Amino acid sequence: MKKQGTVVKWDSDKAFGFIRSPDTDADIFFHRKDLQENRPPAIGQAVTFDEIHVGGKGPRALKIELAKNRIETAAVLPQDTTAELLPRAEQADRSEPLHLKRREQRLYWTALGLMGFWLLLWLIGIGLGRFPWVVLTGLALLNLATFYVYWRDKEAAIEGSWRASENQLHGLALLGGWPGAWFAQQILRHKSSKQAFRLVYWATVGLNILGLLAWLIWPALQATPV
Repeated sequence: MKKQGTVVKWDSDKAFGFIRSPDTDADIFFHRKDLQENRPPAIGQAVTFDEIHVGGKGPRALKIELAKNRIETAAVLPQDTTAELLPRAEQADRSEPLHLKRREQRLYWTALGLMGFWLLLWLIGIGLGRFPWVVLTGLALLNLATFYVYWRDKEAAIEGSWRASENQLHGLALLGGWPGAWFAQQILRHKSSKQAFRLVYWATVGLNILGLLAWLIWPALQATPV
């Protein structure tokens, strides 16, 4: 069954774009070769298409048929046309139900709180002599590398080239790169809507913090008389 949507991005130089559909959470990637006719789409144009999912690359549109009218502004776009062209993250306050906005806000502040607690644990460990100061440099580099891997993975998804596996992304988070992964998900809007991936990601956050906490209190537990 074909889906309906609206073209929200089109890069004529790279010959790819994205479609937004009420039936799909994430924006749907498409390439010029996926169009059924030999004319470029326009932003705001209504389309019908088949949707597929290939591995972890996210949704992709195939057999795209453009609407007869080049841009159906009255039928497709709301009165505030600029709002429709904004990324979903910037439209959250306008389009998401109230309970979803509140949940995202709770997750946002929870993530920042966990980052503060995580950093405090590292500072305590350094103060107790459990870690050298240079560990902070290593953590910064690890998180920058994690953010870069997310960025490259999103670019690869758009270009259709080799991608990092989800296990690699989770491995970086588990090693301590989860703050960089979180910022990448929020800023790049990559891997931020796939529920299964997010559940495993939060599991790596918990395991990393628990492992760090256990490492700090282990000497005290050993010294406790039985």
